[in-house]
Amino acid sequence: MADVLFYHLTESTLEDALPGLLERSVDRGWRAVVQTGSEERRDALDQHLWTFRDDSFLAHATDRESYLAEQPILLTTSHDNPNEAQIRFLVDGAVPPKLAGYERAVFLFDGHDAAQLEAARTHWKTMKEAGHAVTYWQQTSDRRWERKA
Repeated sequence: MADVLFYHLTESTLEDALPGLLERSVDRGWRAVVQTGSEERRDALDQHLWTFRDDSFLAHATDRESYLAEQPILLTTSHDNPNEAQIRFLVDGAVPPKLAGYERAVFLFDGHDAAQLEAARTHWKTMKEAGHAVTYWQQTSDRRWERKA
């Protein structure tokens, strides 16, 4: 069973929070898949990850490109895992695949978006019922993560 983490964004945007989480995943030696709810969001994140900080970028590709198996980070709208990622990020309303084979899954959701909050509650229930180890993290006012459940 995978560890499933729910990250409730209350103080920052997905674009602010995701790069740091991806950096930590890559630093652990993990490959990552970021599953988005739309091609538009995938493409926007693709551009953002190249330029999110002046002194850094995250090597990645989208599922429209070649050599997917070699990518440390893959942005996709599908349930596939061609780079054999150990961690899967689900953002912007993405519907999760079966999590067999993953060490961790991370749901990032906007606390100011009612639809994303409701989807997160549904995914929480589904993941718990499936037997995954589920934890809930909420941002503090200084943008740190505090475990709430």
